Amino acid sequence: MNDGITTEWAAPIMTMTINRGKANAIDAATSRKMGASFERFRDNPDYRVAIVTGAGDRFFSAGWDLKAAAEGEAYEADNGPGGFGGFPELADLRKPVIVAVNGLAVGGGFEMVLAADLVVASDHVEFMLPEALAGIVPDVGLIRLPKLLPKALATEILMGSRRLSAHEALQFGLINRVVGANELMHAAHELAAAVIAAAPLSVAAILEAMSQAETTRTPDALTELRAGSYPLYKRVLESADAAEGIAAFNEKRAPRWQGK
Repeated sequence: MNDGITTEWAAPIMTMTINRGKANAIDAATSRKMGASFERFRDNPDYRVAIVTGAGDRFFSAGWDLKAAAEGEAYEADNGPGGFGGFPELADLRKPVIVAVNGLAVGGGFEMVLAADLVVASDHVEFMLPEALAGIVPDVGLIRLPKLLPKALATEILMGSRRLSAHEALQFGLINRVVGANELMHAAHELAAAVIAAAPLSVAAILEAMSQAETTRTPDALTELRAGSYPLYKRVLESADAAEGIAAFNEKRAPRWQGK
């Protein structure tokens, strides 16, 4: 099987498609390739949003490539600095990743969804963490899912491999939109356009604050915010784009963002 990753660079959007056999499973080498593309995306100011999807309509991704496992690849193999799927653990990625879920999101595929900033899904999609059935455990899912879902439901998904439908995922706030399969990429691009309309520094500061405040009590997070512990927040307030945003509002025109 080849690496099966197609990346389209059409500024300001990077679109990555997983096309690896019937299940779009990902091995460590593929994760590293995906990570290299996400590093390029992170470091190039011309790109504002990344969209990740899968080929076909059966699988977004079945997660870890069990063929690679059978050939000796360890479960905790080196997936590169971005972790499994290239972006979930990438340091200083202050640009949003949209996942457009075209089919089943299983194991690591579901964990990529949980790590995304925004998610759209086709209405036939299901999400599943079956690792316990294979004698292993999730990693990202084990940490994130109990924070996002009621305990009873998260436990059933983790221990009992319960499938979660797209509409259930929407109901519990795991994803942003459920659409028909033929509307999936249009919906992803609508979300991307909404983000691109915002100032790039503002988006980066929001992602920074959400990440840093995730494990901090609200009063402490506010104290840290106002004390300058969130560098991008302070940078936004002093930026040329902040002045431009106010000027554009008063002049009743669209702002011209410079990212500085």
